[in-house]
Amino acid sequence: MNRREFARTLAGAALSAAALPGGAAAAETGAQTSAKGIPFKLSVMLWTVYRDLPFEQRLEKVAEAGYQAVELADEYKGWSTGEFRRVSLKVRSLNIVFDTIAQVKSGIADPGGREAFLSDLNTLLPIAEKLECPAIIVLSGNRVEGLSHDAQHQSCVETLKRAGDIAGKRNVSLLLENIDPEENPKYYLTSVAEGFEIVREVNHPRVKFLYDFYHEQISEGNLIKKLEKNIGEVGLVHIADVPGRHEPGTGEINYPNIFRKLAQLGYDRYAAMEFIPTGDAVASLRAAKDMALQAVSNYDQSRVP
Repeated sequence: MNRREFARTLAGAALSAAALPGGAAAAETGAQTSAKGIPFKLSVMLWTVYRDLPFEQRLEKVAEAGYQAVELADEYKGWSTGEFRRVSLKVRSLNIVFDTIAQVKSGIADPGGREAFLSDLNTLLPIAEKLECPAIIVLSGNRVEGLSHDAQHQSCVETLKRAGDIAGKRNVSLLLENIDPEENPKYYLTSVAEGFEIVREVNHPRVKFLYDFYHEQISEGNLIKKLEKNIGEVGLVHIADVPGRHEPGTGEINYPNIFRKLAQLGYDRYAAMEFIPTGDAVASLRAAKDMALQAVSNYDQSRVP
């Protein structure tokens, strides 16, 4: 199951070193996982590339493209202790870290599902620990028919407060993500603005927002203004163009402007490529990295008197 399929069925069927005390692997190697000359760190959401290859070969392709961080959906599902150990050796040999994982099975908008969500989280936290991964993606789940918007909003807040305490004991942060209504018409949290409101109300150092530009462009747009207003609550951003979820430069989002704005705002966490390449994945990932580097370089040059 990939993340798009997971988001459609959920409940209906990465971070800065300062936010990660204790020195999880991805935080400790923050300088190593940034592309040279880019203040923020770059990653690849693995479900989008080379799905026909064995897992370790997919990691090799990511490394070939010049990335040193990877995000996982459920690729780890069913791994034995030996497989976790083998993967750990592989990522070390490639100088790669896992910055984020997904697949908490339950959502947080349904107050009746709170205990199930916390149980799922407790199941996933040891996996994050095995992967030396400092962050977990959380989804709101689908709207609950007959329950008010305010009640579902408050359920997200209260569940994340409890979850933040649980995850914090493992030095793991939680990242709440928006999904657009075209991908899942039943999904609760389609608005980035509300997502930031929820994170602020939670007010927990281990709870941040995953700002997915692709989803928000489809939902409401006005991407940069929201980034400027809420940069302190952003724990991760996801990169893909609209339409089609392809690489930056294939659609309507001006990613050079977004990359420059991230640099201008001092963003130093992860920007993960979650696009479906239109051609060779290694070439597309390299081009996206080069676009970010060029955009940031232009911003730096513009500051020289």
